Amino acid sequence: MTPGDQEEAQPLLRPPGGSAPRGRRVFLAAFAAALGPLSFGFALGYSSPAIPSLRRAASPALRLDDAAASWFGAIVTLGAAAGGVLGGWLVDRAGRKLSLLLCSVPFVAGFTVITAAQNVWMLLGGRLLTGLACGIASLVAPVYISEIAYPEVRGLLGSCVQLMAVIGILLAYLAGWVLKWRWLAVLGCVPPSFMLLLMSCMPETPRYLLTQHKRQEAVATMQFLWGSEQGWEEPPVRAEHQGFHLAQLRRPGVYKPFIIGISLMAFQQLSGINAVMFYAETIFEEAKFKDSGLASVIVGIIQVLFTAVAALVMDRAGRRLLLASSGVVMVFSTSAFGAYFKLTQGGPSNSSHVDLLVPVSMEPASGSVGLAWLAVGSMCLFIAGGAQALRCLLAGRCLLHLQCPFHSGLCP
Repeated sequence: MTPGDQEEAQPLLRPPGGSAPRGRRVFLAAFAAALGPLSFGFALGYSSPAIPSLRRAASPALRLDDAAASWFGAIVTLGAAAGGVLGGWLVDRAGRKLSLLLCSVPFVAGFTVITAAQNVWMLLGGRLLTGLACGIASLVAPVYISEIAYPEVRGLLGSCVQLMAVIGILLAYLAGWVLKWRWLAVLGCVPPSFMLLLMSCMPETPRYLLTQHKRQEAVATMQFLWGSEQGWEEPPVRAEHQGFHLAQLRRPGVYKPFIIGISLMAFQQLSGINAVMFYAETIFEEAKFKDSGLASVIVGIIQVLFTAVAALVMDRAGRRLLLASSGVVMVFSTSAFGAYFKLTQGGPSNSSHVDLLVPVSMEPASGSVGLAWLAVGSMCLFIAGGAQALRCLLAGRCLLHLQCPFHSGLCP
């Protein structure tokens, strides 16, 4: 590591003597910001239980056909793409705190539009708004948390971002198991509303305040968050906002990690992990499960557990090993799930509408009943592998060079 790299790695503000802070307000602030990823996860998972309910809607104006159901699940990604661009602009101009406060507005507005929807266009419009909020929250929340956390807890709090996102997905699956789509949308307004309330009481990040030449406010913020009354010294900071020029892509130190990072993220997205999250319940309905909602909940629980496991073992096992094992697991699981559909295709009842809570011996005799757990098992393996890959990719984003235009948003 060069002296310049060591300088970059230093916290922007640090107490003399290197003593570790003991403040607890930083955890409250991190939790407030993490409600953004929680809302993001809930919005992603919302379509899974909502689509089957909307397919059976009493009103023809709200009933989703195959094309509308596909758009209802996927349009959130279009909003998220726009939100990512908007979030990158907001985070430097409006600040981290205000950006998080602003992203709660499209979250609440989107779910409110869905709740009051009278036709399919209102449903799609609400999903587009929640997608816009997802794009902003997924970019700003990690930046805010990383900039308020002191080094001893930065890794722990950073891991909470992805964990809160998958908890939000699980929450949507669990609530969708018992709630209809309108009440589920009402529930979706709760996390961003709490984020708006809590974040209004939290300070701006000290790094952003320093970029605005507000050193006294930055020191006061550190004392509030870290709980220290000691004086603070500001280490020399290099010109880290020099800007990016396309000519820098000719340097191996820039284009190699850039290509590796972007390729890993692209292939992970093309694996179909988002499609499974958006349409989990529909997938299990197509597999003829009696309680597709329960199957989705099981998948959500597996995702939360393996995301936590990946966060714990990633530094010990290494990113490369976890990415390779994730790829093997995902290939095997998707192949097994495809084999399940092929083996049960054309049967009189496919999987006999298997009830996951009833032993197989109690189900009606059918040659395909014994294959029911192949569907659930393969999807659980797929989600487990995807959770490991996603954790590695979040860390792998830091491959991007400090002067890369994506670095400040992807790897604060």
